[in-house]
Amino acid sequence: MSPKTWVVLAFVLVLLVLLVGTSLRILKEYERGVAFRLGRLRGPLGPGIVVILPWVDKLVRVDLRVVTLTIPPQEVITRDNVTARVNAVVLFRVLDPVRSVMSVENHAVATSQIAQTTLRSVVGRADLDTLLAHRDDLNEDLAASIARQTEPWGVQVEVVELKDVEIPEMMQRAMAREAEAERERRAKVISARGELQASAELRDAAITLSESPASLQLRYLQTLLELGADQNSTVVFPLPMDIVRPFLDTVAASHDGHRSSSSRRVVHDDPEL
Repeated sequence: MSPKTWVVLAFVLVLLVLLVGTSLRILKEYERGVAFRLGRLRGPLGPGIVVILPWVDKLVRVDLRVVTLTIPPQEVITRDNVTARVNAVVLFRVLDPVRSVMSVENHAVATSQIAQTTLRSVVGRADLDTLLAHRDDLNEDLAASIARQTEPWGVQVEVVELKDVEIPEMMQRAMAREAEAERERRAKVISARGELQASAELRDAAITLSESPASLQLRYLQTLLELGADQNSTVVFPLPMDIVRPFLDTVAASHDGHRSSSSRRVVHDDPEL
């Protein structure tokens, strides 16, 4: 062969290699390709090696893995007119690659915008207590609302979670005062219930002791023993009137007898009598 022939063959071979290199595409297991030939849809391709005609076909890669989408903080007003900043995270994935390309220009951006709008709408229908204490219900409501709007795009919303809720500092102080007042109320109620139960137990104990005077004496002796164990220098010990009254009656009787005898002595010593 002449040198010109070798040059032509080498040129054709290089052209074929370039053509094959530009025609072959490798799609990973988690990817699908949506191809258009001269503007018309070919359908989903892959995974593996797919053939694309240069300058004729156009391939759009679609990732089927779960995508984490962070919703930036949104200024919302709750149902009870409290301003709050709320952000959330959305987990979604593409179920239908063809619809994700044909039905919407950019399914990720569209899902993000829908999530932000739905977040403000759903949180605006809830009050502050629900927003702080019942996030599970709000998460379910958010996921259902976003899924209804993304389903025509072939996008499935897996999870929607509220991440953080920021409220004004004045509202935080008001909530702290409210929580403190609630704790004080519970403490007073518990103390009152304790006093009521203690008074009932003391009443039962008094009834039991009144049935047996000896048990009362034993109780006093036990109290003296407990006070003596503390090494106190001064002990004030009250005695019931039932124990002291016999001694008082004896002293009063002796005092009355002494007065009557003194009166009789004065009468006998008077000479006029």
